[in-house]
Amino acid sequence: MPSIVAVELAELPYRVSQNEVMIAIKRMFQHRYEHIDRLLSIFEHDHIQSRSFVQPLHWYMTAHSFAEKNELYIEHAVQYGKEAIERCLHRGNIPFEDIEAIFFISTTGIATPSVEARIMNELPFSIHTKRIPIWGLGCAGGAAGIARAVDYCRAYPKAKVLVLAVEFCSLTFQLDDVSKSNLIGTSLFADGVGCACVVGDDVQLQSIAPQVIDMQSIFMRNMEDVMGWDIKDNGFYVVFSRHIPTIIRQSIGEIVELFLRKNGICVSQIEHFVVHPGGKKVLDAYQEGLHIDENKLTHAIHVLREHGNMSSVTVLAVLQRFLQQPITQQHGLMMAMGPGFSCELLLLKWGEKL
Repeated sequence: MPSIVAVELAELPYRVSQNEVMIAIKRMFQHRYEHIDRLLSIFEHDHIQSRSFVQPLHWYMTAHSFAEKNELYIEHAVQYGKEAIERCLHRGNIPFEDIEAIFFISTTGIATPSVEARIMNELPFSIHTKRIPIWGLGCAGGAAGIARAVDYCRAYPKAKVLVLAVEFCSLTFQLDDVSKSNLIGTSLFADGVGCACVVGDDVQLQSIAPQVIDMQSIFMRNMEDVMGWDIKDNGFYVVFSRHIPTIIRQSIGEIVELFLRKNGICVSQIEHFVVHPGGKKVLDAYQEGLHIDENKLTHAIHVLREHGNMSSVTVLAVLQRFLQQPITQQHGLMMAMGPGFSCELLLLKWGEKL
């Protein structure tokens, strides 16, 4: 079975506290909301303490064109994508020329040639490295990217491939959008860049790494209005339904139970939950829907508190924390939900190669 041998994040330049963001948002919107202080209570209830952005906080307080923001997206994606890749390959002790394919995951900017092509002009990858850009999966993209990399490594068991996720949610912020979705987004979303390396079963591992035993994608019909973008002249306008935690709470138990059952195990046998922390209410919904203790979500809670919601990158940050601790002979479940509305599941197992 393919294994995930390394996950690393780039360090972004501007780290801000949740209180600093709240003060900035109040200055920007206080004349457009009648009860701004009551609305800003969301900043205090989402359990986020700090986030990282690619631009200084004052930059977001003035209007910028879609073109300007997208140029910054490309510039920063190349810069910090390179950093995440270099860290990941160094961690896995893997040469650039050994990488057969790069899966590039993003939802917060556009580029053609895509970002991984621009990175390949600056890092010494083989000219035969395959490029697989995947756009539009949002918060589910990190888990889906790992799953597609596993599919590749199942077909080519000697392969070593990268999953690079780049999300600059802050560059999608709209100063003229007075919707509640936009306000919630300002309290929750952040920037992040992460890279994971997945290898096939014929690759000799230098240390214990989680194997991907099985995967499943679930598409929930007629829910395309739950999460996503409205794309207008000024760029991306966030769509973020208040019903997301309820949808998760009502559906996730059955989804996970059926997935695990076909692998001969149950939820109680899962020791490690590598879940995308979409927000405090989302984590509460996972806990209630799966009937698990809060301590099973410790790493997800920590990532949400320290990084906020970095869209597709967030679940990679949670996975990184699991890879940094010694685990043997235990099952894990990697899970993320995103636009569609959809869910990505991966069953993991730490231990010796099967």
